[in-house]
Amino acid sequence: MSAVLPYPQAARPEHEHAHEEHHIPTGWRRWIFATNHKDIGTLYLLFAFTMLIVGGILALLIRAELFEPGLQIVNPELFNQFTTMHGLIMVFGAIMPAFVGFANWMIPLEIGASDMAFARMNNFSFWLLVPAGITLTATFFMPGGAPSGGWTLYAPLSLQMPMSMDAAILSLHIMGASSIMGAINIIVTILNMRAPGMKLMQMPMFCWGWLITAYLLIAVIPVFAGVLTMTLTDRHFGTTFFVPAAGGDPIMMQHIFWFFGHPEVYIMILPAFGMISMIIPAFARKKLFGYTSMVYAMACIATLSLMVWAHHMFTVGMPVTGQLFFMYATMLIAIPTAVKVFNWTATMWRGSMTLETPMLFAIGFIFVFVIGGFTGLVTAVVPIDTVIHDTYYIIAHFHYILVAAALFAMFGSFYFWSPKWTGVMYNETRGKIHFWWSMISFNVAFFPMHFLGLAGMPRRYADYPMQFTDFNMIASIGAFFFGFAQVYFFLFIVVPVMRGKGAKAPQRPWEGAEGLEWEIPSPAPFHSFVTPPKLDAEALRIVG
Repeated sequence: MSAVLPYPQAARPEHEHAHEEHHIPTGWRRWIFATNHKDIGTLYLLFAFTMLIVGGILALLIRAELFEPGLQIVNPELFNQFTTMHGLIMVFGAIMPAFVGFANWMIPLEIGASDMAFARMNNFSFWLLVPAGITLTATFFMPGGAPSGGWTLYAPLSLQMPMSMDAAILSLHIMGASSIMGAINIIVTILNMRAPGMKLMQMPMFCWGWLITAYLLIAVIPVFAGVLTMTLTDRHFGTTFFVPAAGGDPIMMQHIFWFFGHPEVYIMILPAFGMISMIIPAFARKKLFGYTSMVYAMACIATLSLMVWAHHMFTVGMPVTGQLFFMYATMLIAIPTAVKVFNWTATMWRGSMTLETPMLFAIGFIFVFVIGGFTGLVTAVVPIDTVIHDTYYIIAHFHYILVAAALFAMFGSFYFWSPKWTGVMYNETRGKIHFWWSMISFNVAFFPMHFLGLAGMPRRYADYPMQFTDFNMIASIGAFFFGFAQVYFFLFIVVPVMRGKGAKAPQRPWEGAEGLEWEIPSPAPFHSFVTPPKLDAEALRIVG
């Protein structure tokens, strides 16, 4: 694992205590003009959870419609609006901002920095999200309704959508700008603001996960902005990038989109790898097995993610040579991924392991992530993918990666770090109820979709034949229970700790946890490291 970096309270300079008593804004100004990384991290997390609820409501409306054959609640056009907006809101409004929130909170604490490198840009990057999120959600109330061409925004459908498509493109551009600013901030913070004596290969794994993710964001978000702009100019300015009747090519749109879209999947999972690599050693009470190999595995995954985009496109008429390249490149990603799973398992092996809620979510993460990884290998095989492409098998596969794996990692990290954030211990019994409720209901919701897909049920359809009824009913019941589990999480776990209700958290609530963040009081003071701790490069102890 990362280095043990003691920072005893006696070692804090007195002027830090004095500084603590001043320069803490109050009231609404504290949040509107926030430049403190902890406040901005909190804002990101609250925004992300709000969007998670909005996207989750759309998901439940989708599953309510699919509970039985026939059209019960919505017409097919509105159903397609729900599926499109559910995807866009969850990816760009919930998962990505949530990870940035964790990065804001934890990276400065873990590397001994006083704040993020660009505090005011940090504020700006967050507040860009709010109007963007409102604009994206408001497309439902525009003439013609929300975009309904799928979250991938494929041409020619995206060229035929009403004005809400323009609003969605604007909001995605703004969110992309926010992501790029956040990525630059994280890179500069990690590279330039580490405590003296902390080398790159001594950083906590969460910092490594985000450093690699930030470079991916800078590489691919401009590509996404480009394809959105090309779509916009095709719609309004007479260009024909994706109009085949005028010499354009809709397949080119898919190539450009997925050159962004597949690294985007890893943008939403690499920070989770870092989180899990922090939690497991803490509760196994062992050092992380193979720290260096974990870093190289994450870098390898990120690099390969830029080379496999067309595995989403095996059915478009790609030459056999192209199919073989993308099939083998996709399978190659399984090697560094297996290294990570092996290292996590080896870390737990013969450790003094206890099963508090963060550890349960970490083990749950490994379980669902491995299932998602294996189904990904299945879809990498061209002849099989040709059969299951655009079926519910694909829905099951990527939800096992994005919903279960990414979300479970964030839940585990909330339980792991919230005592440091709030100074209050969550209720362990309620935490375990939340875990088992989420784990069971998630699998009830999404595992049957593998069978639906193998049986040939296509995605994005509002109706289906009778033979698919039973599995759809099971999936819908599981989805509703999973949604209610997250309401339980917010009302009975998040709200009490935010209000300070619970046992007082000690400075180091977890016996096996190591790192700088555990050497400051709970709750973390407003200004944590005004003077960076000086560390001995070899012994990794504070000097002086």
